Amino acid sequence: MITQTLPLIKDSERLENRLKEIPQTPGVYLMRDSSDRILYIGKSKKLRNRVRSYFRDGKNHTHRISLMVQQIVEIEFIVTDTEAEALALEANLVKQHQPYFNVLLKDDKKYPYLCITWSEDYPRIFITRKRRLGKVKDRYYGPYVDTRLLRNTLNLVKRIFPLRQRPKPLFKDRPCLNYDIGRCPGVCQTLITPEEYHKIVQKVAMIFQGRSRELIDILNTQMEKEAESLNFEKAAAIRDQIRDLNSLNADQKVSLPDDQISRDAIALAGNNQIACVQIFQIRAGKLVGRLGFIAEIPNLGTTEIQELGSILQRVLESHYQIVDSVEIPTEIIVQNELPEGEFLQNWLTEKKGKKVEIFVPQRQGKAELIEMVKKNAEYELARLEKMRDRNNEAMTDLAEILDLPELPHRIEGYDISHIQGSDAVASRVVFIDGLPAKQHYRHYKIKNPEVYSGHSDDFASMAEVIGRRFRDYEKQPTTEKPDLIMIDGGKGQLSAVVAVMEEMNILGEVLVVSLAKQREEIFLPGESQPLKSDAEQPGVQLLRRLRDEAHRFAVSFHREKRSQRMKRSRLDEIPGLGHHRQKLLLGHFHSVDYIRMATVEQLAEVSGVGPKLAQQIYDYFHL
Repeated sequence: MITQTLPLIKDSERLENRLKEIPQTPGVYLMRDSSDRILYIGKSKKLRNRVRSYFRDGKNHTHRISLMVQQIVEIEFIVTDTEAEALALEANLVKQHQPYFNVLLKDDKKYPYLCITWSEDYPRIFITRKRRLGKVKDRYYGPYVDTRLLRNTLNLVKRIFPLRQRPKPLFKDRPCLNYDIGRCPGVCQTLITPEEYHKIVQKVAMIFQGRSRELIDILNTQMEKEAESLNFEKAAAIRDQIRDLNSLNADQKVSLPDDQISRDAIALAGNNQIACVQIFQIRAGKLVGRLGFIAEIPNLGTTEIQELGSILQRVLESHYQIVDSVEIPTEIIVQNELPEGEFLQNWLTEKKGKKVEIFVPQRQGKAELIEMVKKNAEYELARLEKMRDRNNEAMTDLAEILDLPELPHRIEGYDISHIQGSDAVASRVVFIDGLPAKQHYRHYKIKNPEVYSGHSDDFASMAEVIGRRFRDYEKQPTTEKPDLIMIDGGKGQLSAVVAVMEEMNILGEVLVVSLAKQREEIFLPGESQPLKSDAEQPGVQLLRRLRDEAHRFAVSFHREKRSQRMKRSRLDEIPGLGHHRQKLLLGHFHSVDYIRMATVEQLAEVSGVGPKLAQQIYDYFHL
């Protein structure tokens, strides 16, 4: 008979022995339950004191922490040399294990970032909603709440400074018009060295670091030097840059008496599921950035002040870990006291090399600033709640139309794309709780030999895709099964899919419907007439959004595949030039036209293409 280990709070002797084993050093602790699941991951500069506090101050705990303490069966710890190492280790472990009782920041695509690819010789600057952390040198600024302001700022920056304007060269042997009008320094033809280009991009980075005032001071000094050297044309160009920089955030002034101090103000608004957090970045009295975060926390009570502080602490730690030291302000105003504010303050002071203060405002001006940040967070929360309510309304309506026993959690949509059978592909898109879940999207290449250029068969293609989808499910039972499948088309497509699902004996397990384009009619298997519904009611609109997304995803893949085939069509005729070398050539020259214009020596420079093959390629285009 297996005896279950008691929680530590009910086994005082084992608890005390375990606490004695934990050292009074910086480090990270992991709380586990009886099934060895990690409940919580935390950090402290004195591990034993921090862990002991969970078991002796029960009345001061929030509901969430009290619930967690009742389940702790084992405590692990990892010792670090410094508090900074403990903070970094905790962040990595929380991201890896996603413990239930930790405050978790949601990776929401609602807010975009600005990326500068410092890992490249000629860094690119672009807006993205995906933060890829694979390349350590690349830097992401944000996430920004005001997307329009971010785009306007980037567009203005590209007019102020000469930057690369195109991802790929327009011409092989000369720069484009952007170089002639001074918008680009000729990156495509390497008319500027990587070192000099980095200097330009560093000035751009200063703007998004909130250091516009510092940049203007630097440019003023450069302008004066150029004027003294009688380089009046360069001095005038710098003067224009300064004028345009002054126009950035000109109307964003925040009235505070000590407006020369750089400060961040953070506040949140939450319900019992999520919290919307905003950080206002104020530099020299001007609002230079508004960042937004979404946090999820279990058993969140909106009246528990300690919980609000825990959320703010988690957001600040996550944000300041990825910024440069010059971006850390000397003053951080918070809505509520942080549970480990001293820890964070010491770490930021050490990282910046200058004293950083974190405090809850008492004076009217700064208190009003926090209230303004909170109001903006409330606005974002209201928008998020409205969007979720709209999705719930749509799913409820769809469940009623289809007579489902419960709301459809996972809905999959399928579509076919081709041109008279050529380059036939299919798409699968997935909506989770009414919202796109792009991590589950998938493309399919149609393998049916009966589908080829000049001959299409959408019925057979759709049946093939559904069959492959559920054969994958049989091989990987852990894959989530959909609650509903939607086929783009009418009764013909639906009948073909129903036949393959009956053959696989899964028709009774998953509901499948089709949505016909002409009148937005919904058909069920075996029914000759569509369901009674209105094209404008929420449930049908949800299926329309799913159908349109499946169509977009299929068409984009079809165009990509067709483009690749057309690029390779001429190269396929060259003897000895296989698919792999074609990719290398296109990757180097970017187009077949540039390959045709290249010399034998230039062709031979491509990896995998020797002098003999280079001569064959050249002869193909010129003999």
